[in-house]
Amino acid sequence: MPVQMKLARIIISEINEQQVIYLREVDGTRQFPIVIGIFEATSIDRRVKGIPRSRPLTHDLIVDSIEKLGGQLDSIVISELKEHTYFSSLRIKVDGELIEIDARPSDAIAVAVTCEPTLPIYVAEDVLSDAADE
Repeated sequence: MPVQMKLARIIISEINEQQVIYLREVDGTRQFPIVIGIFEATSIDRRVKGIPRSRPLTHDLIVDSIEKLGGQLDSIVISELKEHTYFSSLRIKVDGELIEIDARPSDAIAVAVTCEPTLPIYVAEDVLSDAADE
């Protein structure tokens, strides 16, 4: 059964290409880092801080497109950790059906924080166990 997590921390480094976000268990103490790119980290950071944009960014475009096409963003799920790579999906309700679309966790989390209210983030229990072992 997936565990609900929340975005706990964003670390942006101007001297490294790789940035880090931390997810923390909503009703617990477990947490783990995910290494992401600068574009996604900046997008997430701007959204969390409420920094206005003059034009829609890529993650705004994704949210707006899904909504205008009749979909309702439901949640994101990080479902697998394989060879140091996390796999996730956006869960979208369309005509009463829940569909999942493959997405990088960084993009999925950026979409989650772009939505109002922020989408729930779920992580598979085995991913949390595997992340603790890394």
